Amino acid sequence: MKQLIFVFILLTSCLACANNRVGQTEKKEDMKSTKEIYLAGGCFWGTEHFLKLIDGVEATQVGYANGNIANPTYKQVCTGTTDFAETVKVQYDPVKVDLPFLIDLYFKTIDPTSVNKQGNDRGTQYRTGIYYTDPADLSVIQETVHRLAATYTRPLAVEMKPLENFYPAEEYHQDYLDKNPNGYCHINPALFEMARKANAPQTKSYQKPDDATLRKKLSAEQYAVTQKSATEPAFRNEYWNEHRPGIYVDITTGEPLFVSTDKFDSGCGWPSFSKPIQKDLIAEKKDTSYGMLRTEVRSKSGDAHLGHVFTDGPKDKGGLRYCINSASLRFIPKEKMKEEGYGEYLPLVK
Repeated sequence: MKQLIFVFILLTSCLACANNRVGQTEKKEDMKSTKEIYLAGGCFWGTEHFLKLIDGVEATQVGYANGNIANPTYKQVCTGTTDFAETVKVQYDPVKVDLPFLIDLYFKTIDPTSVNKQGNDRGTQYRTGIYYTDPADLSVIQETVHRLAATYTRPLAVEMKPLENFYPAEEYHQDYLDKNPNGYCHINPALFEMARKANAPQTKSYQKPDDATLRKKLSAEQYAVTQKSATEPAFRNEYWNEHRPGIYVDITTGEPLFVSTDKFDSGCGWPSFSKPIQKDLIAEKKDTSYGMLRTEVRSKSGDAHLGHVFTDGPKDKGGLRYCINSASLRFIPKEKMKEEGYGEYLPLVK
């Protein structure tokens, strides 16, 4: 099927330029924090389109992997003599999407028991395979595939091998289904929507618990500070001298408020931050208690008293000092942020 389309494209549009090998689909320029995996799943047009829709996949590129000649053309690969597999190079952010999850989704697009055949396409170039560049990925791949194999009655034919070579395919193959929305694809179109939603960030809702729940959940000091606007003692609170990287969340709701990157030692005896994660997370109120004029800060979702904001902070950080009660916060160390559901904030923690 795809060979016929190829001939048609050559004759009508001359898009298969053999000298252009570098077509890439890039969502971000900086790939320093990404990992890569190479997935062969039959015709790479559909496989690439499916994978690029997954949140956390930063870039895709179609090409030819693990063959026996240098710089192959599509026409050469179609002869079945080069041993190349049509493959998609996937660069992904492991914070947003991990390798087992990617493999789980990839399996939904293939018949992993089929040998050299996917959809209407037949030939060794249409075999399935997972090719890795990081040796540490092998055990993860094997464990994931072994788990998935238990759901099939026939043995799997998916290769699990190190990447030996990879050559980008001709430019007209890159982002093929973006350029040709009605083009040939062996994957059920319904799976594209599934991929788009599979790892989409969920909007979290943070709600203030009722008073009975708060009294049960909070210590006496935490309740007094957050609900009665009390102030804990300076230098005798949990986080004034906390220097580990991590995130600070509202003790009443769990909503993220501050990160350690913006924390500094002000000498006041309470945790001090130059800014919240987002300005709209904080509500500011005029406070005239104790004969002073101050600006109180409260969490918007939980309406918890946090502390006060002053204008004597570091000038190079904006000049503000959010002086916050430790009792209003819960600190989550960087290494536990993903586990506790705050992985999306890891890029903010230096």
